[in-house]
Amino acid sequence: MVRDNAADTEFYHFIELFSSDKGIQAVDSPVKLKILAMLNAREMAFEEIVARTRKAKSTISVHLHDLSDAGLIRSRLDPQDARKKIFLLDSTFLGGAHSQGRSRFDIDQYVPGYISGNGNPAHFYRLVMSTIRMSLISEGISIEPVLRNAGERVGKAIYHSVADQDLGALIGNVQSFWERYSLGHLELTGTEPITLTIYDCFECVDLPVLGRPACAFDCGMLGAIFSGYFGERHLAVETGCYAMGNSFCRFEVRIPVTNPPGRSSHPEYPASRAAPVKSQHNDIISCTQSYDPLSPVTQSSH
Repeated sequence: MVRDNAADTEFYHFIELFSSDKGIQAVDSPVKLKILAMLNAREMAFEEIVARTRKAKSTISVHLHDLSDAGLIRSRLDPQDARKKIFLLDSTFLGGAHSQGRSRFDIDQYVPGYISGNGNPAHFYRLVMSTIRMSLISEGISIEPVLRNAGERVGKAIYHSVADQDLGALIGNVQSFWERYSLGHLELTGTEPITLTIYDCFECVDLPVLGRPACAFDCGMLGAIFSGYFGERHLAVETGCYAMGNSFCRFEVRIPVTNPPGRSSHPEYPASRAAPVKSQHNDIISCTQSYDPLSPVTQSSH
């Protein structure tokens, strides 16, 4: 476990897990977690890390040294000034646990005591998935990064079954795919950016209200599908969710300003479509507009 020295000890509420060439590492230092969150979004110079953490240079140097020794980050020389270093993530964020984050809800209220053997198999698999999620959530355990990565793999696998040169036709194919496999009822509800709304979402409709988005698997699938279409990495960012108290799940397809460097970055996609794409809805969809990146790491204020 990567921890602070005793002199810099705080009351830790979060533990986050990272995978590197040196194995699985648990980090519970708030300062280290903040550094890792920043580097997960993009690489960063030492001076910027100091400024954004508002810690002394000597303190940040110790933290960076510890994280480097643990195999979680690495550095390279600044091409503009060889006396300076640029730091980047060299590990993958897996998830975490919050010692005070155990949700106080009765799982039995959400899991039926009797399941018919003659029902839709998709409903049974949805029940299995939601029960596993609720069991983890009730213990304060988050596996959203793992779910997102799994969703990306599934999205890449199904892309060729929904692919089309026309954006409107692609979205129509995705709608049909979601209906066919009982993933929910998907609608295109916006084009700048592309906005998809899903009703009866398989991933979260059975979850209790958590006050935060819960569809990391859907985010991964949709992001991979549109990354395949546009030929460059896109994110599906959830802006509405049953788990937030909404009556739908809503996703915006965005282009990250910078792709996360290091081991956390996603595989490259084929050559990018350089021109905006015309959809069947007669709207111009820009594939070059930039958005602020959304870090998959959720940080606490502790």
